[in-house]
Amino acid sequence: MPLDLKSWIAHQLERVERALDQWVSVDASADLEHHAPVDLMAAMRYAVLDGGKRLRPLLVLAACEAVNSGLKHDYLPIEECDDELARRGAIGAVTAARASDEAALRAACAVELIHAYSLVHDDMPCMDNDVLRRGKPTVHVQFGQASALLAGDALQALAFELLTPERSVIEPVKQARLCRLLARAAGCAGMAGGQAIDLASVGLQLTEEQLREMHRLKTGALLQASVMMGAACAEAVPLAHAALHRYGAAIGLAFQVVDDILDVTADSCTLGKTAGKDAEQDKPTYVSLMGLDAARAYAQSLHAQALQALADTGLVDTRILQGLADMVVQRSN
Repeated sequence: MPLDLKSWIAHQLERVERALDQWVSVDASADLEHHAPVDLMAAMRYAVLDGGKRLRPLLVLAACEAVNSGLKHDYLPIEECDDELARRGAIGAVTAARASDEAALRAACAVELIHAYSLVHDDMPCMDNDVLRRGKPTVHVQFGQASALLAGDALQALAFELLTPERSVIEPVKQARLCRLLARAAGCAGMAGGQAIDLASVGLQLTEEQLREMHRLKTGALLQASVMMGAACAEAVPLAHAALHRYGAAIGLAFQVVDDILDVTADSCTLGKTAGKDAEQDKPTYVSLMGLDAARAYAQSLHAQALQALADTGLVDTRILQGLADMVVQRSN
């Protein structure tokens, strides 16, 4: 069937936005004796709702759907299915689909909460000291530095709470796997580690390998984890798992290369954040290292790597993941 990517994205964004609005709220945890302070929740909601591309949640949901589409030529011939086998298979399929869908939506929201918390902290004066994010004042500008710090902390904690619901069809082992993937991508071996390297690299001339490693951690790790969390929600087989891992790595790096390009080619209004910030702070980027034309060519090369990885998955339908890869490279903000 023809793919209507815009309609798929619109539907999924509506689901994610509705879920975030429900879960990032004072009344989200009905069984808590004491609700979250209203002022803290206001800062959390300001950081998460009504803004952003939601690329990471979309990658989670798209990867889950792709894996659920199944492997090519991987089926049980109908003549080998007796009535009882078909009945049990149908029941099991419904249960598995329900668990997969709930896990994917929770994982999609959890990864967006981690992303939002990282932006709150990155924008603070002790980090990048930025005043504009997603077209509006940054959280510390709007609520003060102390509230911004606490809001980021609380968003990070809430992400893992979402992944571990008490009453759920999601198996505990899957909950644990999702927590591990997200924790690793967000921690010292991922996003936080990359940010530490970024802060230490201001004013330095990095090699291409050093720059790639910094961005693999700072930006790429969470994007790659989004893909792998989606695959984990649907139990990807080893062949598809390895190829999806390569796909996530390629688009994770491509996203940062394009970000570096846009920082020097787009204006603040288009970006929704302060343009030219990297050059102003003397940060190493792909544009400063390679030049604008070479950086654009590298982004296209990474896009090609991502599409080849999808072809290697052996999955029946990866069109949405292909469309998202296109979006990463062709975006204007």
